Amino acid sequence: MRGVFVDANGSLADIFEQQNKAGDPAVRVNRNADITPDQIPALLDGAEIVIIDHTSLPTEIARRCNGLKHVVFLGTGARSYMNPEELAELGVIVHLIKGYGDTAVAECAIALMWAAARGIAKMDREMRVGNWLREDGMQLTGKTLGLIGFGGIAAEVARIALGSGLKVAAWNRSPKQFAGVAFVSLDALLAQSDVVSLHLLLNDETRGFLSRERINAMKPGVILVNTARAAMVDESAMIEALKSGHIHHAGLDVFNTEPLPAGHPLTKIPNVTLSAHSAFRTPEASENLIHAAWQHCRRIAKEA
Repeated sequence: MRGVFVDANGSLADIFEQQNKAGDPAVRVNRNADITPDQIPALLDGAEIVIIDHTSLPTEIARRCNGLKHVVFLGTGARSYMNPEELAELGVIVHLIKGYGDTAVAECAIALMWAAARGIAKMDREMRVGNWLREDGMQLTGKTLGLIGFGGIAAEVARIALGSGLKVAAWNRSPKQFAGVAFVSLDALLAQSDVVSLHLLLNDETRGFLSRERINAMKPGVILVNTARAAMVDESAMIEALKSGHIHHAGLDVFNTEPLPAGHPLTKIPNVTLSAHSAFRTPEASENLIHAAWQHCRRIAKEA
């Protein structure tokens, strides 16, 4: 059984090759991370396993991949890059990797929250062009952080936030318990939270979850943090709320179009802090990610 890591950047390629053990399935690493979907069939050349970091795999492209049986997607957000149900109809199984970067993403969410509360990015931009900008920030101690969705990442956010003096509320689709966290209705969370942070998986149920109606139901002057998926938020409604001040500031790591195009409306709004979909990018998380990818490949080969 053969595999190809089709879009490895330099650091992931190095880690992948370092973790290769004797007896592992043969997996070739393509070190050109900037490939297009049309290049995938030729890169695979009949291999049964494709490892994908960030490249789309449209169903029509997968049909051209002779022999393909397994997609190992490096993360949980495969739906942003492919249609798992359509691939399953072709006999292709999509394997996800959960939990590898919970702490990394949580720390980024916390960093975006604090940067938004204190206007750090805005002050930095202004000072670089000679403006001595000083504005009152939001003191977060004693404020309420509302977590929408409560998986591993949200649990890490809660741990850090509770240790920093915030109150933490959460809403989850299934019952959960976590020391110090108040689980409340979604309506209550939106109305009461000074900061709202998204931690849902993207699927048909959560696409557009933070709708215009729900944005309007948020507490005036709220901080919004999204390190999950952009498609869960009504972008136009969010932009309107940012311009009106209903949302005081947004810290965003994910976008509907990535890379974010120059001149995009979000780049022109001062009360937004932007991060280039990098919440998960730490050496520790990368090690965990590649270890899990190899575990998938080894299991697939063993079961073949």
